[in-house]
Amino acid sequence: MNRYNKLLYSLFVLIVMIGMGLSSCKKETSTGTPTIQYIRVTDPLKSDSLLVGGYLGNTVAIIGTNLGSIKEIWFNDQKAYLNPNYVTDQTIIVSVPDSIPIIVTDKMKLIYGTSDTLVSDFRAIVPAPTVTSMVCEYVKDGDIATIHGDFFIDNSDKPLQVIFPGNIPGQIQTLSKKSISVKVPVGSGVGPVTVKSLYGSTLSKFYFRDNRNIFLDFDNLTAAGGWRSGVIGSSNPDPISGNYVKFSGSMSGGSGATWNEDGFSFDFWPSSNGRPNVPIYSGDLSKAALKFECNVYSAWASGALQMILTPYAVANTNSYIADGSVPRGLWLPWKSTGTYTTYGWITVTVPLSNFIYKPDGTTCSTKLTQDMLYGCTFFVWSGGVAGKDCTPGLAIDNIRIVPIQ
Repeated sequence: MNRYNKLLYSLFVLIVMIGMGLSSCKKETSTGTPTIQYIRVTDPLKSDSLLVGGYLGNTVAIIGTNLGSIKEIWFNDQKAYLNPNYVTDQTIIVSVPDSIPIIVTDKMKLIYGTSDTLVSDFRAIVPAPTVTSMVCEYVKDGDIATIHGDFFIDNSDKPLQVIFPGNIPGQIQTLSKKSISVKVPVGSGVGPVTVKSLYGSTLSKFYFRDNRNIFLDFDNLTAAGGWRSGVIGSSNPDPISGNYVKFSGSMSGGSGATWNEDGFSFDFWPSSNGRPNVPIYSGDLSKAALKFECNVYSAWASGALQMILTPYAVANTNSYIADGSVPRGLWLPWKSTGTYTTYGWITVTVPLSNFIYKPDGTTCSTKLTQDMLYGCTFFVWSGGVAGKDCTPGLAIDNIRIVPIQ
């Protein structure tokens, strides 16, 4: 970086700090005509990265003079949100709108004064599809799978495609910018799903019909040997892939819910189950998640699904369930709506980085460590959120720990 660029960089950092730290100050008033010197990324470590374009949704810094009078910024025919706290005479920090332009001009238009405009070349680039999740990762051939993400753009010259493992394209049923409903083709296998658009191709980080590292499938891999191995079901609801564990019964409201281990829990103790002294997962815990398929077939409105990972030696006790020093993950999908039903199977993802709670939902001082990744207990109870009386029904299958990054 030469001396001139270093000076500009230092000035830019100072302006950004002032703009963010003194948001209550009065905005500068410009009297001269605005000019643009250059456009750059906002990452201070990439101060030499000047731009002639940027992806939709990305944040850029416009460097120039007399920019404080800018009232609006348009990229193609899409108006950007302009935060006055990020506008000074020398710098504007703004995000390229993530809406797909209808009229493409490859121009950025800045409006100031009464109706004066400053126009600059800038290409708003549509990125390749972003594939974040599948509502259910276990879907049978011929059934409909739903994929969530962004920039699912169809084009008559190059239609959007969803390619399932085995390099088999699915038949798209409905499509929006952030969601795809697609019929799973016959012969689909196990592995990532590819979404292709005119703007690129993306391979999902999740696996379709993920069979990696399943430690409980309730067919061959059960929780037998624990005090409670769980009630096994295979119908009502229909299975997703063989047998599943079934939680059901009456549950009271309030923040404590009902302690009912027989109806709402299982204990997987590998030392009592005949499993070897080998951890469930040995990768980077910060980049992994506990996943399972779940069908909440009867309305759930009280208690948290507590997911506890335990060392190999833990067996023949339930004291750790109520122990506030044992970290756990909590799933309370009814918390925001008051009641919760899935109307079919879904895939639940709980990052191991979220295994930070006590039974009552407060933060646990103990951290999840590798030596805890041997056994597993699921129990619907407590959670620290007041619910209401209910008779929930949950079916759970294919419990696994897999990488998510």
